[in-house]
Amino acid sequence: MANFSKSNVPQFSVEVYQNEYLPEGGREVNGIVTVTSTGGGTTGGVPLAGASARPSQVPGQAASAAVVIMVDCSGSMDYPPTKMRNARDATAAAVDTLRDGTRFAVVAGTHVAKDVYPGGGRLATADAQTKAQAKDALRRLSAGGGTAIGTWLRLTDRLLGGADVDIRHGILLTDGRNEHESPEDLRAALDSCAGRFTCDARGVGTDWEVKEVTAVASALLGTADIVADPAGLAADFTQMMENAMGKEVADVALRLWTPVGVEIKFVKQVAPTVADLTGRRTEAGPRAGDYPTGSWGDESRDYHVCVQVPEAGIGQEMLAARVSLILPDPSGGAPRTLSQGLVRAVWTDDMVASTSINPQVAHYTGQAELAHVIQQGLDARKAGDFDGATAKLGRAVQLASASGNEDTAKLLSKVVDVVDAATGTVRLKAKVAEADEMTLETRSTKTVRVKK
Repeated sequence: MANFSKSNVPQFSVEVYQNEYLPEGGREVNGIVTVTSTGGGTTGGVPLAGASARPSQVPGQAASAAVVIMVDCSGSMDYPPTKMRNARDATAAAVDTLRDGTRFAVVAGTHVAKDVYPGGGRLATADAQTKAQAKDALRRLSAGGGTAIGTWLRLTDRLLGGADVDIRHGILLTDGRNEHESPEDLRAALDSCAGRFTCDARGVGTDWEVKEVTAVASALLGTADIVADPAGLAADFTQMMENAMGKEVADVALRLWTPVGVEIKFVKQVAPTVADLTGRRTEAGPRAGDYPTGSWGDESRDYHVCVQVPEAGIGQEMLAARVSLILPDPSGGAPRTLSQGLVRAVWTDDMVASTSINPQVAHYTGQAELAHVIQQGLDARKAGDFDGATAKLGRAVQLASASGNEDTAKLLSKVVDVVDAATGTVRLKAKVAEADEMTLETRSTKTVRVKK
């Protein structure tokens, strides 16, 4: 994704939380890997000894970036007319938030994609003049045509692909379903763009498809959310652009090395959202594989690694996995290891030690289940399986209550009447606002961190 200089990299740390003790015959090892990046964001990173700094990569200066904003201009954006106006205003607010020197473009998306500013397949460089020109171009946007999100993403990829920058990012707004291309076309576009830029996706109103918007964000390692009231777009776009401007390094991979005989069961991001990375592994040498993590600023994330080890006798121990943060060298040299941690297995006949569940592992296992049962419950509700929906959403209420996930608990309370949160006893509400149901579905993967 990024043509990243070695000179200005945030400091990464890796902490592993696990119960390494297994009973005789035990084979499953779980670890929560907390990755923290500091010294990035708008503070600038710390140059490394012997590395030469690019002009954009000196201490105290932020990384170079390119951003493309994709605005849905399909016909439905005119219903009501305020929706298109709010989208123009939100994009203008995002343009205003661009750091001077950032490369940028605006794409109008319908059943085709058009780069409306600066045009000609180019990127502009943000300053007072280009920002004013971009906002003039936005005023001329009007609604008409269909929706083909894959074409928007492919144009964005072409625009960003030619930029010699550290961070490449897209922001996508849609208000409707992707009706003018096949699901296979969208999936092919996402596969083509994955690893080349990150993208935040937003659905405005309630006529769009949650699974389409979340698929974009998932494939391109960004965030997804609903803006039910178009009046909230400007604040949301400003926040998204501020976050994008705070990124300092792209292409960081979580590398998992395992000894002979160890099988990887799954690798998931579990905070701030749940995202299964297992199927996104790329091989990185003997018994090693890389899992993408996207762009980083000043932040911390948690990952759940689960492996199956060979059986061993009491008193034996082994390294079950080594987890490293890897930054590739854009010039083709050896990648850099930013930090690493170890996942261990020790066999014991101490029943207390071997049956104790690490609180981090227990918490995030519950958060992953919470996201899963919310989706199952909403799908059951849409299918008319009200008993199944009640059971799944009741379990979701129970998990949200037990883990202290208050935001999700509030969203659930708009879909079910909670009789007893502790036991997960609920009743489906007879009438649910579409915006409330879509908000719960879109935000179902958001997690809370365990209190350490």
